[in-house]
Amino acid sequence: MRGPRSTGKGDLDGILIIDKPSGPTSHDLVALVRRLSGVRRVGHGGTLDPFATGVLPVFVGRATRLVEYHMADQKAYRTLVAFGARSTTDDLNGELLAGEGPLPDRAAVDAALGAFRGAIRQVPPDHSAVRVDGRHAYELARGGEKPVLQARDVEILELRLTDWQEAAGRRTATLEVRCTAGTYVRSLARDLGERLGCGAFLVALTRTASGPFLLADAHTPDVIREAFATGRWEGVLIPSDTGLEAFPPLTLGPDDLSGLLRGQVVRARVATPDAGTAGHYRVRDASGRLAAIARLEGGRLHPEKVFLSRDD
Repeated sequence: MRGPRSTGKGDLDGILIIDKPSGPTSHDLVALVRRLSGVRRVGHGGTLDPFATGVLPVFVGRATRLVEYHMADQKAYRTLVAFGARSTTDDLNGELLAGEGPLPDRAAVDAALGAFRGAIRQVPPDHSAVRVDGRHAYELARGGEKPVLQARDVEILELRLTDWQEAAGRRTATLEVRCTAGTYVRSLARDLGERLGCGAFLVALTRTASGPFLLADAHTPDVIREAFATGRWEGVLIPSDTGLEAFPPLTLGPDDLSGLLRGQVVRARVATPDAGTAGHYRVRDASGRLAAIARLEGGRLHPEKVFLSRDD
């Protein structure tokens, strides 16, 4: 796979996998990358709450046009859940209200997890970015209103209790979660506490994976600052089409490629016309550069995203 495209700082295309610290917002880190790179088009691949840490994919330059293909990516989290209280925000930043029921033991929590594995319906937190009549739910909640939020279908693909702690009347569980996009781990903790009758809330949350982007491959903001300060951004910027391996690569001849880059539909010349997710291909030029994302339909390639011009 070819490296990130660059013709100099200020003209970069690729993806940064940031290990987000607790405190800054996802938007803060996008602004940081925009400032360091000099690139105006920068976006992230899924918001993390300010208190949360972990994987935040940041798309730079033309790579921002590929974010939509990652919107349905599965996510993985490591979270610390405290039992015996409820939070107005479902995490440690909210007002805590003591729970009524007795504190559970590890066996009770482990048994309760079974109800949350697989396909479930989940109501987002009151303090979330879900829109209600054109306003964010958190805006209503902060103003003293109770937002009316609809339950949504999500799937918990994996849910494991990996550590249990008891000290001075405090009981916490470390959970490993793998889930579909749109799942709120804060809601999972809240609902687990309600099922146990004691209340629960998040103490810490780390995203360990966002689709193909893993925490082990992520860089701290300080490392990214250093990379850009020294002109060594190629050490942290990965190719724009990373994670799109489900779209087979396809090299077109000069005439077909020229037509596709002009937005024309061209005849497909592929051995496996049904390959790829929804018939998508990563079209490359003769040098291996990503030229376009094209959709195969009726034996023809339809350009969905074009990244090169005929002069590139």
